[in-house]
Amino acid sequence: MTQPPPPPPHQPPQGGGFGPPQDQPPQPPTPPSGGSPNLGKAPEPGYGYPQTPQTPPGAPQTPPQSPAAPPTPPQPQPGYGYPQAPPQPQPGYGYPGQQPGPYGQPQQPGPYGQPTPPYGQPGQPGQPGYGYPQATVPMQAQAGAAGGRGKINAQLAIIVAAVVAIALIIGGGVWYAGSSGEGKDDTASSGGATGGKGGTDGKGGEGAPPGSKEKVPSDPASKVLFQVPAPAVSKDDNSVVVSGSWLTDQVYAKSGIAEVVGYDPAKGSKKWTIKLAGPVCTASKHVTDDNKTVIVHQPAMPTKAEPAHGCSQVAVIDLDAGEKVWTKTAGDQPISFDNVTISGGTVAAGSSEGGVAFDVAKGDVLWSPKATDTCQDMGYAGGEKLVAVRRCGSYDARQLNIQTIDPKSGKVISEYKMAKGIEYAGVVSTNPLVVAADVADSAGDGSGISDLFSIDNKTGKLLNRISVPGDEFGAECDIITKVEQCTGLAVGNGRLYIPTEEHEGSGESYSRTNEVVAFDLATGKQTGQRADAGEDYTIVPLRMDGGNVIAYKRPPYDKGGQIVSIDGGTFKQTTLLENPATETVRDVEASMLPEYSEYLYSQGRLYMSQTYASEPTSADEKEYLAIGFGISG
Repeated sequence: MTQPPPPPPHQPPQGGGFGPPQDQPPQPPTPPSGGSPNLGKAPEPGYGYPQTPQTPPGAPQTPPQSPAAPPTPPQPQPGYGYPQAPPQPQPGYGYPGQQPGPYGQPQQPGPYGQPTPPYGQPGQPGQPGYGYPQATVPMQAQAGAAGGRGKINAQLAIIVAAVVAIALIIGGGVWYAGSSGEGKDDTASSGGATGGKGGTDGKGGEGAPPGSKEKVPSDPASKVLFQVPAPAVSKDDNSVVVSGSWLTDQVYAKSGIAEVVGYDPAKGSKKWTIKLAGPVCTASKHVTDDNKTVIVHQPAMPTKAEPAHGCSQVAVIDLDAGEKVWTKTAGDQPISFDNVTISGGTVAAGSSEGGVAFDVAKGDVLWSPKATDTCQDMGYAGGEKLVAVRRCGSYDARQLNIQTIDPKSGKVISEYKMAKGIEYAGVVSTNPLVVAADVADSAGDGSGISDLFSIDNKTGKLLNRISVPGDEFGAECDIITKVEQCTGLAVGNGRLYIPTEEHEGSGESYSRTNEVVAFDLATGKQTGQRADAGEDYTIVPLRMDGGNVIAYKRPPYDKGGQIVSIDGGTFKQTTLLENPATETVRDVEASMLPEYSEYLYSQGRLYMSQTYASEPTSADEKEYLAIGFGISG
């Protein structure tokens, strides 16, 4: 995982809200440059490709580049009190260290051959771009007060649970980290075969819960279905938020600059366009049963005189019809929202000033902040359940409560109180409930995750606290403002699936690789299962498919990426899709890393898209907003 860049000076708060000003939260991240190298140009070094001068004679060097190839971006510098380099792994890859507390000692940066993410990505503080939620100052709150949720007179079910610290101290060598390969699962995919099935027979394993929907193709080789050019961005704009992508049976929809466009999923031709008054700020990843979703956008386009107007407009979109169902604001001085989600017919939007809920169908307000509130719903996570991250107390005595709430009434069903000193939290899954936090800034790498909390939705009882130190695991959460923005994690089968950090492979060319491992949510311990990425590949979970895990394999410089299904029972891998290895396609794919882009996979089709649009670094540089891949079978 990567180090964050130095923080910029804090900007003045935007807009008004409920109650007097409070503490200034950290600023949102600076948008990345986005885009890809020129089509036809060789890719930048990375993706497991050797980059250091210690490479022995005869080992491959960086792939050839055209004279116009863009330079490698500068390495970000640490900030916000993080260590100067990632901590040294203690027990080994994929195993939790002792907890609580910081893990390991600082070491010199960088995993060998690991690409440098753009500045301002999730977990990295920086300057906001146009369309990104502007920081607002919340009202003063009384320390330790529970408060109410707007119009709803909810009786909070206070369940006090002791945090269970799981200390798993592993002595000696880690059984799968050795270069000899002893103890490795020989049925796991090597990741390098083209057109194969990843070294497995493609059958579901015994013990895996049913419900998998993705079909195994006879030939996983894909082709490019379409490419969407990046929208034009002026020099004054710097970068613009274009987050939000959705897939239904009828349409692939993607946010652009102050618009949402629906494309034919197979051809990429435009089916409809919804114009917005201003740039998109944030969007829900969830879609209702009748294919509606929600976004937040600015009320007007930025100008030099007024570069941001606040993120006050909440809009529900019908993806199949290509229509905006309604647009709403909240507050006498409209609240600027940081995040938005959907659950059970309810739209919930959170901010440092509190949360607001609307009915999906009509836009009626279900609850909203009051000037007398002493607690605020900083954000929500949706899907099967609706979960609120609720903050009480002053900045230096903050108390975070994780509440499962009724979507219609706002009544608290259960509540878990996080330990004092935890300032931010992200929700990985709402059912089962799994919450991420960076306890005492001990992750040390800007990932936003040092520990994961498994919580019972019904009682609010803490089931387990799982240590996932940043030097051993590769997931990330933007916990400061987004609440529901965690990548590289999947939850299902009563387990948490997480990738290890990149480490040296067993090859002779200084290769890099990693694994996906599983934690049992009931015990908090690793199950012993793992899925190897293969030499020069790195693997990251995307989502569950019934009892199986859908994962993306980031390729080396000379191959295409893969979508694989990891059997939930046996952990055997089956290749569902493998992208072309042509240079031009690799350039586009390499510009959309899964940590910082949006990936949607369904029924033999993969869609990748940017979350920021930026001005091209050169006049002849070709950049793309989205790209679609599909198998022929």
